[in-house]
Amino acid sequence: MAIDPDAEQGALDAYSAIVTSVAAQLTPRVAALRIRARGGESGGSAVVLTGEGHLVTNSHVVGEADGGSAEFADGTVARFDVIGRDPLSDLAVVRTDRAVPTPPEYGEADSLLVGSLVVAVGNPLGLAGTVTAGVVSALGRSMPARTRTAARLIEDVIQTDAALNPGNSGGALADSRGRVVGISTAVAGIGLGLAVPINDTTRRIIHALMHDGRVRRAYLGLVSTPAPLTPVQAERYGQPRALRVVETVENSPAALSGLRAGDLVLAVDGVPLGDAQSLQKRLFADAIGQRMEVTVLRNGALVDAVALPTELAD
Repeated sequence: MAIDPDAEQGALDAYSAIVTSVAAQLTPRVAALRIRARGGESGGSAVVLTGEGHLVTNSHVVGEADGGSAEFADGTVARFDVIGRDPLSDLAVVRTDRAVPTPPEYGEADSLLVGSLVVAVGNPLGLAGTVTAGVVSALGRSMPARTRTAARLIEDVIQTDAALNPGNSGGALADSRGRVVGISTAVAGIGLGLAVPINDTTRRIIHALMHDGRVRRAYLGLVSTPAPLTPVQAERYGQPRALRVVETVENSPAALSGLRAGDLVLAVDGVPLGDAQSLQKRLFADAIGQRMEVTVLRNGALVDAVALPTELAD
């Protein structure tokens, strides 16, 4: 089938217009960070979060440092202090000592589809204000994160073929309307970049970092993976998916409640679950020490287990 050259050029022009528009919106609002620590100087990116000088970046960008400097596209250089970091989500919040550009609009990563156009803005390899574009190449990825005493999977990570390089970390991943839907975090291989999604869970984490400097989490002690229900089960229980328990940690709240590998977790406190995020967003500070009723499907029968989550150690 012959391709109409005019139509092809029109599509390229439209694509270029979108990328140009997003770049114009975001480039002034993404800063190049410089961090001095014992091991020397490192860098990364950060996105303006509030009108009060808060920026959001990756936890691994700031590391153990207390502060550094942020430079914007207009030449403004500000000192910043790290006010909160959370290695288990790879997010951190810093605050500058002077006025910074107004924040961009933040969107919802849940609205993305595989194939959606995305634009990455950051400062790779020390090259400030670099813009690359691509598509969402996969959704629902998981990425391990850990501290000295705990480990967690960052769920619903966005995978993109927009070029990401060292220094992009902490920068913005935006949709075609310029809304920030992710914070670039890692290069997974040639042509593969990953971003922490902006969703209900990460908004709660960012809020805790801004106000408390840390994220308190409840601990159940189970490892789970999303699992589809059979058509009969889906119709009977009114949901297409559950969480399959892969493992329970010995002497953990999950193990003490009677949960075991192979259980299909349908609901917590009567609220249906279908993915790891739906469970993780229930495991914040307000769940510590509170009775949690977990409904599971075991050998074809419904079983209710009662767990008392403890606080996850830092």
